[in-house]
Parts: sequence; structure tokens; C-alpha cells
Amino acid sequence: MSVDPKVMHIDGPMGSIEMSIDLPDDLKKNPAFTVRGLALVAHPHPLMGGTKDNKVVQTMARTFNLLGYISVRPNFRGVGTTAGEHDHGVGETEDLLQVTDWMRTPASWARFEATQGQAWTNSANTLPLLVSGFSFGSFVGTHLVQKLAELGRPAERLVMVGSATGKWELAPVPADTILIHGEVDETIPLVDVFDWARPQELTVQVVPGADHFFHRKLHCIRNIITGAWLGMPNT
Repeated sequence: MSVDPKVMHIDGPMGSIEMSIDLPDDLKKNPAFTVRGLALVAHPHPLMGGTKDNKVVQTMARTFNLLGYISVRPNFRGVGTTAGEHDHGVGETEDLLQVTDWMRTPASWARFEATQGQAWTNSANTLPLLVSGFSFGSFVGTHLVQKLAELGRPAERLVMVGSATGKWELAPVPADTILIHGEVDETIPLVDVFDWARPQELTVQVVPGADHFFHRKLHCIRNIITGAWLGMPNT
């Protein structure tokens, strides 16, 4: 059986963390391509079938690739070959913090065959870090962004899709957070998202007719994220 060249493992607090890495097509063609930043994408609830290969998660990763970011999709504890057991977001936040440290270390990328010899890897520690998540992953993402800020290593931006408001206690988020939700989400009612966003004066981007998993609406996620980056300087 062949090994997926996009998948690698790193050491985490509980053992191995499995993750997929997606590169921009332009970078694959040109090793000197100017990488815009690094994007972490967190998947939905592990006990409900969530994995790094979820279609929404893959859509987000590919969208960030189109914007010039390297995308990293880790599996949470107990999913795939990632060690440990589900820890209700606490251990998962610790694991993602470890992943971001790895992403921001130039020497880390020397282990990944597809990025060896690429110019951007030498400055990985200075690239903007984007945090994003879908459903349960958005909940973990809020706590990760809060932790990174406390450590003096703030994320560039947070993107939340199918926000897990009402099911778990989310941390307060930055004012420029991108919040995308389906109009007819049956898992996280839209009213719960508005109730959470209202005190923080956050804008909610609503996709008409979309359910929790954005069936046949994945292109809307791509369009909203891409649109949010238009006009931003390419760092």
C-alpha cells in the first residue's frame, strides 16, 4: 500500500498527531512562489464522524491554498492514527497549539518531502498564521486563538464555519473573525449563532438554504472566504 505524500505525523502531548498538508498549485509549479501564510483547519466532532478529510474542511483548505496559504489539516485525538482519546476540547486545544508551533518552525518543513528546498520555509516563523475550524473545530479554534494571543503569538485571523455556539462554551473572538453559517442548520440553529455574535458585534455571513454540512453549498464557503481577503495586502 502506498503512503499518501500529503500525510505526515508529528509528536504531540499524547503521542503522534496525524495531519494532511495541502500546498497551493502555484507553489507546486514554482518553488520560489511567495507564500502568503500558514492556515490551520480543524475538523468537526470526532465522536460524530468528524475527520480531517471532511468535505467542508477540505473545501476550506483548498480555498486557503487559492489565497496563497499552506493548509494543515490535523486529526483530533483518537481519529485516524492520532494518539489519545477525545478530551472535549481541552486536550484538542493543546494538540493544535503543538501543531501551530510545528508550523511556525522552519526546520519542521525539512521533514516534509514536498516542501524541501522551497524558499518560503526559511521564513516560516515570520509568516501569518490563520486559524479556522468547522463545527466542533470552530469551538476548539476559538480557544486556540485565545491561547495564542495570551502567549504573544497571535493568529492573523479566525474563520469559523458552522459555528458550535450553543453546544460548547466558545472563547471570545477577535472583531475581524469570519463567521459563516447555514440558514437551515439543523445541528446549530442560526438563532444561537446570532445570540452569541450579538454581544460581540460580530457579522454573521448566512448562506441561504444551507444545512450544517453545506450540501451543494460548498462553493459558497469558498466565495465568502475569498471575498473577505480581497483588498487585503499580500504579506
